[in-house]
Amino acid sequence: MGVTASVLAIDAGNSKTDVALIATDGTVLGTGRGGGFQPASVGVEAAVDVVAQAVEKAVAAAAPPYASHVSACLANADLPVEERELAAALLARGWGATVEVRNDTFAILRAGIEEPRGVAVVCGAGINCVGMTPDGRTARFPAIGRISGDWGGGGGLSEEALWCAARAEDGRGGPTALARTLPGHFGLPTMYALIEALHLGHIAPERQHELTPVLFATAAAGDATARSLVDRLAEEVVAMATVALTRLDLLDEAAPVLLGGSVLAARHPQLDDRIAELMAARAPKATIRVVTEAPVMGAAQLGLDHVGASAAAHARLRAAYA
Repeated sequence: MGVTASVLAIDAGNSKTDVALIATDGTVLGTGRGGGFQPASVGVEAAVDVVAQAVEKAVAAAAPPYASHVSACLANADLPVEERELAAALLARGWGATVEVRNDTFAILRAGIEEPRGVAVVCGAGINCVGMTPDGRTARFPAIGRISGDWGGGGGLSEEALWCAARAEDGRGGPTALARTLPGHFGLPTMYALIEALHLGHIAPERQHELTPVLFATAAAGDATARSLVDRLAEEVVAMATVALTRLDLLDEAAPVLLGGSVLAARHPQLDDRIAELMAARAPKATIRVVTEAPVMGAAQLGLDHVGASAAAHARLRAAYA
């Protein structure tokens, strides 16, 4: 079978992969879901094999090529060199005649805007920010951790909370209720017990992320240290957004700033209020909104942008995911 669709859209995150096959007129022809995309852990080819399982569900019994263009928004595609490597791996699968790989934050951004113009900040396990304009310009950050200047995300917040709580318990730092609430989450009596459990592997390392909601709850109860960490995250979100707006010459225009990821989607009042306050001071014309649309729809919209689809096709696709 030859080309059967216009766009094969892929949104591959660390925990899951979503795929959609899109016709030229924006009709969704098929969808599929698979496991997480983790090339850093398993290698590029093995990671693409996971994506292939979701692709097979979306295309049913069709034979490749499945679409004229593959629009893939992938976790761990943080640098242009990584995007090129992953694009080559996807092109070799023969799923489409052309392939464009972007970081998965672009899918969240494009899902939340009617035209390719705006900025998105995503805060989940980590933190990232991207921006784009209709003329093809983009703004982005390496977003690979502290070595690229990042602070925040669920992982960073839990580490900071543990640091503050440990110092509070042993006297090196000021008092904070985190010294009680963090170990209490795991049914432990002290920070020393929690430190020991994490160090010896009695508590799995990935469970450390459970402490981020505990931090927010402790802040909501009035703890000054916890509240200072929430305020610092708001500063980071706004700093990234305003830098991206500035790079794209959007700072003085009415441009959307979209917020996504589990931490920002949780709508913590203190965090939301502080972000709004800082944005009003630094980018008063920006409009803030939390993204609720499916990221795979954003990857599909980017694909339709690439093939020059009509406004009606974009609207039909958006309606399908409403």
